[in-house]
Amino acid sequence: MTREKVATTSYPGWRVSGVTAQTAPDRSGLRAWLPGFVALAAIWGSSFLFIKVGIRELHPVHLAGYRVATATLTLLVVLAVLRDRLPREGRTWLHLTVVGAFQVALPFTFFAYGEQRIESLLAGIWNATTPLVVLPMAVLVFRTERLDARRAVGLGLGFVGVLVVLGVWQGVGGAHFVGQLFCFAAAACYGFAIPYQKRFLAGGTHSGVALSAGQLVTGTVLLALAAPLGGTPPLPTELSIEVLGSVLALGAIGTGLAFVINMRNIRLIGASLASTVTYLVPIFAVVVGVVVLDERLAWHQPVGALIVLAGVAVSQGLLGRRRTRRPEPLTEALSVPAPTAPAAPPATS
Repeated sequence: MTREKVATTSYPGWRVSGVTAQTAPDRSGLRAWLPGFVALAAIWGSSFLFIKVGIRELHPVHLAGYRVATATLTLLVVLAVLRDRLPREGRTWLHLTVVGAFQVALPFTFFAYGEQRIESLLAGIWNATTPLVVLPMAVLVFRTERLDARRAVGLGLGFVGVLVVLGVWQGVGGAHFVGQLFCFAAAACYGFAIPYQKRFLAGGTHSGVALSAGQLVTGTVLLALAAPLGGTPPLPTELSIEVLGSVLALGAIGTGLAFVINMRNIRLIGASLASTVTYLVPIFAVVVGVVVLDERLAWHQPVGALIVLAGVAVSQGLLGRRRTRRPEPLTEALSVPAPTAPAAPPATS
């Protein structure tokens, strides 16, 4: 049997699995991948709860800074265990700085600002709008995708859902509306960063772990520079147990552990199917917000969310005519830190 070139996510002493861009599996035993798939959706969906708790005592810029610093330390440990290393080329670090701003520093801060004004479950719904921004960015700005009739229909349907979530017939304005705009701005940042990575970072020789760690390093630096905007950051010892635990959960679990789980999902079922975890994240965000924080939804918000997800599904070819999709290279699939995310792994907040 002819051997194919293995994707650059194999490490000395610990191999990702020898999956290639041409042979990445699309299916595996349900028992093998479903628990990790659901766990990942639960982790990313719970991130909005932890943000809501964190902003009780932390300025949004400081919350994002502590969160990203914790995530950076986590992935640097993963790099050491895998005996991998950060990129060394100056050009790569310039691109990682752009991605660190739009994939990490800005959206994490915007979601925190947004949750000062709106419910955590509503922020989780807005996170699901990321693919609606990715498509026009990829088509109009980076020229990595083409807009066909199916994608145009999906995009239009998705933005109808956005208007329904906003409840525009009730009028716009006020703190609640501003909070939703902050969350949509966060999703828009992801929408810019994802095609940017595909254009300038995907397909290189660096592993997904190295690129993700690099983004977090630059994001940490940027947030450290922005920290004075929120005044003097409190020391970790000055925070309550709940807030400190939320910061650790956002960084170590929401990024570090979630990244490892997502890698495993991609190995087992392929990047395309693994990316559908996006559809479960807002469900968990809503459930956690209702059960833990006693939040409530207006009727039009979940209806709008379903329309948004339907639009995303149509634009991605998951509804309607079935078509065979070539699996993505693992280096491309693993180049985004958890996130919220919601690309693979999906950007999460």
